[in-house]
Amino acid sequence: MLGDYPLKGRRASEIAAHIEQGVSSGRLAPGTTLPPLRDLAAELGVNPNTVAAAYRLLRDRGVIETAGRKGSRILPRPALTARDRIRVPVPAHARDLAAGNPDPALLPDLTQALAAAAEAARAEPVLYGHPKVDPELLALARASFEADGLPGGPIVVASGSLDTIERTLGAHLRPGDAVAVEDPGWGSLLDLLPAMGLRPAPVRLDDEGPLPDSLASALAGGARAVVVTSRAQNPTGAALTARRAEALRAVLAGHPGVLLIEDDHGHGMVDQSYHPLVGAGSQHWAVVRSAAKAYGPDLRVSVAVGDQETIGRVAGRLRLGAGWVSHLLQRTVAELWRSDAAPAARVAAVYRARRDALLGELAARGIAAHGESGLNVWVPVPDEASALAALVQRGWVPAPGARFRIQSPPGLRFTTARLEAADARRLADDLAQVLGSAGADSRLV
Repeated sequence: MLGDYPLKGRRASEIAAHIEQGVSSGRLAPGTTLPPLRDLAAELGVNPNTVAAAYRLLRDRGVIETAGRKGSRILPRPALTARDRIRVPVPAHARDLAAGNPDPALLPDLTQALAAAAEAARAEPVLYGHPKVDPELLALARASFEADGLPGGPIVVASGSLDTIERTLGAHLRPGDAVAVEDPGWGSLLDLLPAMGLRPAPVRLDDEGPLPDSLASALAGGARAVVVTSRAQNPTGAALTARRAEALRAVLAGHPGVLLIEDDHGHGMVDQSYHPLVGAGSQHWAVVRSAAKAYGPDLRVSVAVGDQETIGRVAGRLRLGAGWVSHLLQRTVAELWRSDAAPAARVAAVYRARRDALLGELAARGIAAHGESGLNVWVPVPDEASALAALVQRGWVPAPGARFRIQSPPGLRFTTARLEAADARRLADDLAQVLGSAGADSRLV
């Protein structure tokens, strides 16, 4: 069962730590079945309740899953093995199309914004007891949310989209709860859920966003929360349309107790309209917007609006931990946001042109792909490993689809943020040779 890795420990924490060490070192492979409680207790000379407590610790940490009489096993992708590890080194001759980063040349010059933040700090230093949210950032965020038709509500500032999502899930869910997530979807979110002891419930999607019948199935199956990407979905580029948002709101209306989280990280760097899901009767909800894609990943600032109870819990827990997000960062983002309307439209147009260039070249060669918005194009392939290896030989390194998939068909993600038209032609030629006549099904689901 465990091969050459005998388990050790007398206390629950020791047993759990030894199993975690085995997973981290690779000696306990994903899917490995753990001994039944009583068998391991007898082997270690401890009470079965001690082993049960160890297994609960591991489940809550996202290392194992328990299935009653079927026993316990290491998760297929335990929290100790992040999806980002599924990557291919970029050879010196190759082009990195896997990173998912914005184009540095399209990020704003921070000099004036940082100087303005520093001057504000000089004039009014932030001390203990200072308001947690910068007033200008709060006003800009509220105006932005109101302009997109969102209900009024409290606003909280955190350190990026994932930080906000984690805090929001933690405000309402317990280990063992299921969360409806897009499949394929954001690898960091798919890593986060098991690390919190939560279970992903995959929801299929197409270019317009999650499919209503798939979301309905996940909710009927007991999902207590749903996370939906509004625009620039990672990895497929899907963007909610008005029609799809209306259909999803109808599904959500039948589950008012489900926590709804909308991740609108594409705000400020896409030219698709925002279509909210909030308003379907959800009692607990949050809409998150972050500065990472529009202004740079190192500006770890996000704003979220939501219902009173949810945002109150998130803000309260933040106050007890980190305390607040640096006002130097908040004021920098506020300064950029205040003066950035025209540059944001130009940046969105550039990203669209680069994305469309690759999509057009692929279509001309009979290769179906997806990329309605954002920085990435998703290309279905019959076999990820072989297609990736062949592309690396030709000088291209996309991201393996396994980083983003739960049950969805294989594919490769290409970051087009810095891909010029000539490069798109060469890439399409090479991809056509790699796929040959064995093109994959063009559907996402």
